[in-house]
Amino acid sequence: SRRWPDAARYLGTATRGVDIPVLRANFESNVPGIYVAGELGGMGLIRNALVQGREAAQAIAASGRRQAGRLDVLIVGAGPAGFAAALTAQSLGLRYLVIEQESLGGCVYQYPRGKLVMTSPVELPLVGKVHFRHTSKEELLRFWTAARAAHRVQIRCQERVESIDRFDGGFIVRTSRNRYPASNVLLAIGRRGTPRKLGVPGEDLPKVVYRLIDPEQYRGQKVLVVGGGDSALEAAASIAEVGDTHVTLSYRGDAFTRAKQRNRERVDRAREAGKLDLLLSSQVAEIHPDLVVLERSGQPLKLRNQAVIVNAGGVLPNEFL
Repeated sequence: SRRWPDAARYLGTATRGVDIPVLRANFESNVPGIYVAGELGGMGLIRNALVQGREAAQAIAASGRRQAGRLDVLIVGAGPAGFAAALTAQSLGLRYLVIEQESLGGCVYQYPRGKLVMTSPVELPLVGKVHFRHTSKEELLRFWTAARAAHRVQIRCQERVESIDRFDGGFIVRTSRNRYPASNVLLAIGRRGTPRKLGVPGEDLPKVVYRLIDPEQYRGQKVLVVGGGDSALEAAASIAEVGDTHVTLSYRGDAFTRAKQRNRERVDRAREAGKLDLLLSSQVAEIHPDLVVLERSGQPLKLRNQAVIVNAGGVLPNEFL
């Protein structure tokens, strides 16, 4: 599926349901020297992203594209793919740097507190075999933090890449803090860096957020969660399980076809316990400081609440690409 089509100049292919960059078998894009690994390339699972990051860094080393006075590779993103690529680059003696707009862990860092991360054993350079199967977000981040310290992995967090320009056979990468000349660039960014908004009145109120960090912060509140994927169901169930909360889960579809069975079961248990209301085939029409207005079957429905969590996916970084 990663064969390079002669005329592949666009994001995605006619046979894929989502837009992803068309890549060569070695993860190189249609711009020589720019590589893609991890979620952006269509591999969101942690183990797959780790493997892709490792293999992409190996491909960059094998390309022989190196220039004096430049980084051999600048890695954008410190999630699973970016971190594995950094370990691999260091093990191969490449001059590298990782730029991360948030914190070590990338998309994993943004998971809700206590979220179970499911992966399988994978071999990482310098670290060896990683045996995690069912572990929490916190345990995985502690492991990565320890590995970063032990091997002095070069990561600069809270720094955002703003542009990548060709320059003298390589690239100039400009960030919010600096500019870096590099022979190669590896994009290990996620597909959901910019949350998708609802585009309704009141969405700019402080009560509206786009990811769940800590369910405990909603204790004693009425919360509306919007969305029908795993993130939305996990957020709704996690808050409902806190106690002294009440959650309404709104989804425009009539069934959770994209969500995992275990998340659907958590939502069902919370609903049966009276801690969660489920509103399928509904959409948010307006958001006010003390209530929200939903539309269902053509009729408005007003709900008193104190918080809104929108899990409607993310805006693909097409413009940046």
